[in-house]
Amino acid sequence: MSALLFRRIYGVTFKPGTRKLLSTAAPPRTWRPFLTASAIAGFSAAAYTIGSIYPPSALTILFPRTAPGPPDPATPESKVYTESLEQTLQTLPLLEQLRKQEDADDWYESRPYLNYPEERRVNSLTGGALKGPGKLALYPLVRSKKDETESVIFVHVGRGLCGHDGIIHGGLLATLLDETLARTAIANLPEKVGVTALLTLNYRAPTRADQFIVIRTFLQEAKGRKATVTGRVEALDGTLLVEASYVATNPFN
Repeated sequence: MSALLFRRIYGVTFKPGTRKLLSTAAPPRTWRPFLTASAIAGFSAAAYTIGSIYPPSALTILFPRTAPGPPDPATPESKVYTESLEQTLQTLPLLEQLRKQEDADDWYESRPYLNYPEERRVNSLTGGALKGPGKLALYPLVRSKKDETESVIFVHVGRGLCGHDGIIHGGLLATLLDETLARTAIANLPEKVGVTALLTLNYRAPTRADQFIVIRTFLQEAKGRKATVTGRVEALDGTLLVEASYVATNPFN
């Protein structure tokens, strides 16, 4: 192929004796602003698409920050942490509001497991095995109506109770609901004795770790040897996390 024909086909200059057949010259400067704008537009579109599919809240769920495991509860740091958490609990705006509401005299407070015999507590799931900083750091604070038809329970759930990292295990929430709903149900059964017959849950939103949650229980019916209770788990801002219905029966009547 002649140099003239090669130049006409490929638009490059061929000089005998040189090995450089194709031009590697930089693109004209007039194209650079266009290429830069295109790159920015492409990046923006990709970021928008990712943000639409995985908004910031979803990204923090999918890719949570790393955190150490639950500490030894006997260390001074753990004791300071637990005391600080207790102070935070006692000053929660929602708890203070409940304590000051008009019907506050119709309610009473208790702390399950606080005075539980140690020889029994050590074999309790929520009062023993799961108790400690990074898990269930505090004993629940329970506000119950004196007629035992309703209760509000404050619980702190730590990072060591997760399924997916950063999100509290659904089975742990089921356990907490089983215990709190049972408390309301059994208080309304003959001889104050009952066992779980049915527990139904609807998970409405992920429950993030390292926060206080609120469990509310409501007696729906108590008839004969059976009691029906409904409940819900909420974040402190009122976000619904789990809905539940529960039936307990007295197995001896």
